[in-house]
Amino acid sequence: MNQIKVVLADDHPIVLAGVKDIVQSDPNYQVVGIARTSSELIDSISHHKPQIVITDYYMPGDESYGDGMRLITHMIRKFPDVKFLVLTMLNNRSILGGLYDCGVSGVLQKSINLDEITDALRTISSGRIYKGGFTLEDDNVMPSNSSVNERIASISKKEAEVLRLFLGGMRIKDIATNLNRSTKTVSTQKTTVMRKLSVHSDQELFAFCQEHRVV
Repeated sequence: MNQIKVVLADDHPIVLAGVKDIVQSDPNYQVVGIARTSSELIDSISHHKPQIVITDYYMPGDESYGDGMRLITHMIRKFPDVKFLVLTMLNNRSILGGLYDCGVSGVLQKSINLDEITDALRTISSGRIYKGGFTLEDDNVMPSNSSVNERIASISKKEAEVLRLFLGGMRIKDIATNLNRSTKTVSTQKTTVMRKLSVHSDQELFAFCQEHRVV
């Protein structure tokens, strides 16, 4: 029986070890390469020619490949015959939808039981898309890039000023002083921005703005 070759990529040793153990517990799959940076991942795919790659969404990158959507998109274009299963801590509708739009075979959130990796592998090995706990039609996934552009465009000029300073590392209180507004007003404007972009935490806000180059 020919085993399906798998390359793993994650910069967290514990996660990497856990995923490797799960994959290798199934005799149908063989881990042929491990990467901890985007450059190592590209080199490993080129060398081992796997059928499947399981990779973290955020990888320590470099100027050549970067990380996040930039890295995923590059790999899908460079290795069209490889199926990509992406691991992420994010629960952002635009990013999850964008991953499926660009051609990944599945997305798994790291908060789930890692045993779900086995189900995901079997699904994508059969040529199907692994949808996990949501469907492509679910309201929790935003599949259209036009929706992203519309949400960004809905941000007002004053809200954009708050967002720019917040992304620059300023605290709400300091932003209020800088813009000569009340702390309550600035806090409300930041909350409104998050609602318009459909993000639910500062981490998701930073990730969204990084990915879509907002502000």
